[in-house]
Amino acid sequence: MLSAMAPLASELSSPVNAIPQSGSGIGVRALQVHRTFPGGVHALEGIDLDIVPGSFVALVGPSGCGKSTLLRIIAGLDTASSGRVELEPSSGQVLASRAPIAYVFQDAHLLPWRTVLDNAALPLELSGVSKPERHAAAREVLAQVGLGEFTARHPGQLSGGMRMRVSLARALVTRPRLLLMDEPFGALDELTRGRLDEQLRGLWHELGMTVLFVTHSLSEAAWLAERVVVFSPRPGRIVLDRVLDLPRERSASLRLEPAFAREVQVLSDAMVRGGA
Repeated sequence: MLSAMAPLASELSSPVNAIPQSGSGIGVRALQVHRTFPGGVHALEGIDLDIVPGSFVALVGPSGCGKSTLLRIIAGLDTASSGRVELEPSSGQVLASRAPIAYVFQDAHLLPWRTVLDNAALPLELSGVSKPERHAAAREVLAQVGLGEFTARHPGQLSGGMRMRVSLARALVTRPRLLLMDEPFGALDELTRGRLDEQLRGLWHELGMTVLFVTHSLSEAAWLAERVVVFSPRPGRIVLDRVLDLPRERSASLRLEPAFAREVQVLSDAMVRGGA
């Protein structure tokens, strides 16, 4: 059981004493972040990044370029070798706690013996929230991700896309102000992935949280994000930090428009220039 719980612990927000209230996103500032692992693997070099509260930012780059490492440092799951990360509310005051953060991995990490409802409610259960209260909160977020009719199912009865939606609901049940997502839809088929991209963007609009989204797909990054940060191969450096020239309101048809193709090409060119 311990091995099953370990990945979950890092995917959930820090403990809370009651169900948090919805709030606006928080800012993230990385200041000269370097990360070298034991054995001399140099993952990140001099990362400076300023994320505006409430924005949706995608991080892209070749495999092993440090995208996920940076995400883990921001979440407090890893430590920078030098430099620092600051979390700031919209007022500009540096936060002392990492409680407003939720983290979603590529694997859903659901507990197979628990129902969809109890999987989604798990962060609140670990925080001591009463059963009626946590179940009510979990039902609400499950309805938001389109799983309101599947609360009594178990993970083994769900498709891969549905399991990822449960994982997303479990992160959202804490009402995070910063949502960190590490290639959450990478293993899904293109159609399912597109639908979940649309759902995630809709939830971002509705909840106002800050989202940092790691992906290998330039098309996914361009469709989801307002801003895309492109990393070089290891050691990861920022080779492009671009605010996309695309409308805030987006539909699936945007992917077929020339403006979208131009933005994807700009990101692709940056990857090539960076040595990918």
